[in-house]
Amino acid sequence: MEVHSTLGNGFQEVIYQRALEIELKEAGLHYVREFDMPVMYKKKQIGNRRVDFLIEDKISCELKAVIELEKVHLAQAINYLEAYNLEIGLLLNFGNTRLQFHRLVNNKFKL
Repeated sequence: MEVHSTLGNGFQEVIYQRALEIELKEAGLHYVREFDMPVMYKKKQIGNRRVDFLIEDKISCELKAVIELEKVHLAQAINYLEAYNLEIGLLLNFGNTRLQFHRLVNNKFKL
């Protein structure tokens, strides 16, 4: 919320990534920016996907800078949670005049 309150909307996604990185550092949270995760199919790696942030080794955080979030953005974020077996994810959109955010839960999460 601090990032959107300070910058508002209208910037490219990378600007919000850099600002959020500052906020995560100041909060003392462990994170990896643009964390490279394998995409697996039948136990074979078929590609890679970079998550904008992996926070505390368990929360996926995807950023968008679009006018309006669409169902495809939510589906994509949930798909990442399932593909990487992460329990919780965040989808943040800085492109709207108001910060849009969704907390996502992976119903297929396995300990």
